[in-house]
Amino acid sequence: MKQFISVKDVSDVNALVKKALAYKADPLVDKALGANKRIGLLFLNPSLRTRLSTQVAAQNLGMEPIVFNVDKEGWALEFTEGAIMNGITVEHIKDAAPILGNYFDVLCIRTFPSLQNREDDYAEKIIHQFIKYAAIPVISLESATLHPLQSLTDLITINESMAQNKQLTNKKPKIVLTWAPHIKPIPQCVANSFSQWMTAWGEADFVITHPEGYELSEEYTNGATITNNQAAALKDADFVYVKNWSSFKEYGKVACTDANWMLTNEKLAQTNNAKVMHCLPVRRNVELSDEILDGTNSLVTKEASNRVWAAQAVLAEILESINNKIK
Repeated sequence: MKQFISVKDVSDVNALVKKALAYKADPLVDKALGANKRIGLLFLNPSLRTRLSTQVAAQNLGMEPIVFNVDKEGWALEFTEGAIMNGITVEHIKDAAPILGNYFDVLCIRTFPSLQNREDDYAEKIIHQFIKYAAIPVISLESATLHPLQSLTDLITINESMAQNKQLTNKKPKIVLTWAPHIKPIPQCVANSFSQWMTAWGEADFVITHPEGYELSEEYTNGATITNNQAAALKDADFVYVKNWSSFKEYGKVACTDANWMLTNEKLAQTNNAKVMHCLPVRRNVELSDEILDGTNSLVTKEASNRVWAAQAVLAEILESINNKIK
């Protein structure tokens, strides 16, 4: 693996999931794999689980992680080619990224969309310019359109849960991604990414449900069943992934704030005793009810804990590629 910015960088999804679960069983089995290697974690936006889990994963592999909060501690970066930098930006990515490429062996980037200009956000200019100018492997810690480490974690959690549930043995699970209410516009990254990984995995009956006006880009949802009827979507579901996102077509807009879309135990009764997932952070009793989050069907804590093993599996793949190149 040369980089990790989407599921398209993964040659075998099931093998990567298996590798992650093997690390969960024995976290330090490859503690020398990243010896004398340094990983830079650059954050242009806040993070809790992504930041800490990637640091733990790197240390499990013997790497030295260094974290830099660009949005708070660094110069304002310019990403436009040919820019006349007489405004608020101080340093061009063409000058900053090559230096980072010399400091680190692997570079991780986290950035969010502006939700102002869909064309700019979906062009993924920031992460692609880091890839272009740093000239070392780049891992996405979330970008304008995708959150691949989160989606790998979700798939790890689903596979782990299926292995522990005899009723799901030799069964194609029904997995539902349902929109949830929120108090402000939220990016489509997690929903896009989860959809992309589910369709790439291809081993589930995958359904997306949302109010009218919240259709995601077909680039990520091709292969999924899509409905505005949440009750019909939830019927006989084995897993329910809860997430808010803003409109793609009316970009960044809030098309609906209907609180009735929040998942409750009453709605969960329509499912096949479904396990409930959410990427966190979650606004309790807005996106998800306390009774769900604190109930026995919630996988939220396990899901978040599995972030370490997703990051460790990806890092190991990249380190193996680096070490093979050195040989």
